[in-house]
Amino acid sequence: MTENNSVENKFDLDIEILKKLSLDGRISFRQLAKDLGHKSPVTIKRHIEDLEQKEIIKSYGAQLDYEKLGYEIMAIIEVTISKGKMFEVEEKIAENPNVFGVYDITGTYDALILARFKTREELSNMIKEIHKSPNVERTNTHFVLNTIKEDSSFVSLIEEENKEK
Repeated sequence: MTENNSVENKFDLDIEILKKLSLDGRISFRQLAKDLGHKSPVTIKRHIEDLEQKEIIKSYGAQLDYEKLGYEIMAIIEVTISKGKMFEVEEKIAENPNVFGVYDITGTYDALILARFKTREELSNMIKEIHKSPNVERTNTHFVLNTIKEDSSFVSLIEEENKEK
């Protein structure tokens, strides 16, 4: 399906809208309608509102360059947590404003934490705070040296999925 072809059904239109929004969250309803086969901007608006209500579209935001803002240290922290206390510990860690990702994982560790810091002291303080929990058994911290890829493209995912069909 090319960009200017008319989209036939609701699901296809939703996917095309999501692809466009994933590339430019500020695109207007009018431009989306034009790009997607001259559908009515009102139709596009309704589809987007439906996607928001279903929480498929969770939020809109800008991609920031954290290093330029002084957050030059990114850490990946693996945490082993006492049985039965994982959610409690993860919720507490997630409250830290430096943390931008908390994940339950399989393997040697129970949780994976992604966080950004301006100084090593901030990182050290957070690790010490994590270890204050009686339910944290151990941590393993990695410094990110270089970022090769940090974004995820919905367009690439859909294109790859379509190749496999």
